[in-house]
Amino acid sequence: MFRLPIAASIFAFLFAANAAPEVPAATLVAMGPTEIATFGAGCYWCVERDFDAVKGVVETTPGFMGGTVENPTLDEIHSGTTGDTEVVTVKYDPTVVSYKDLLDYYWMHVDPFDADGQFCDRGPEYRPAIFVYNDDQKKLAEESKQNTVAQLMKPVVVEIAKASAFTPAPDPDFYKTNPIRYKYYRAGCGRDARIKQIWRGKPG
Repeated sequence: MFRLPIAASIFAFLFAANAAPEVPAATLVAMGPTEIATFGAGCYWCVERDFDAVKGVVETTPGFMGGTVENPTLDEIHSGTTGDTEVVTVKYDPTVVSYKDLLDYYWMHVDPFDADGQFCDRGPEYRPAIFVYNDDQKKLAEESKQNTVAQLMKPVVVEIAKASAFTPAPDPDFYKTNPIRYKYYRAGCGRDARIKQIWRGKPG
């Protein structure tokens, strides 16, 4: 796992902490009348901030998904050995924003060509992924991936996988509670510059 030196002081405290207990995927779904989506696009603080800006999104929760170790610690996750990746669960009102709309938004906020991390964050725990909760979500996610390939005219490496147990992060809303550090990290990581480069001249 690697992060830029400028961000080292921000993240050092994380590595000794334990994440909260896992939440089964079925429990996440049973939240009605809202629905749930889960996206991985590197640093979960950045993904959380991006989706909080979407009208119809009720709540975002950063954490980890896709691993094989039950109730992993942050040390284990960031060692890259558990199979987890940083994600954000997005609780949304489907009468205001659809799952398809969220997928369209996701593709505009991820580097779809980088399977080994995202932006300055390297390692499997930062790989991009869409975790789906049912067949409808899977179908829509696969269609949106193919549409993105067609728009960008390059292979897309974002994983589409079945949702599994979710481990909440210990530091939600970091972009709100530490806005200066967050802005410093995001700018230094080159996230927005890279996304602009990918989509320059493309629709959306």
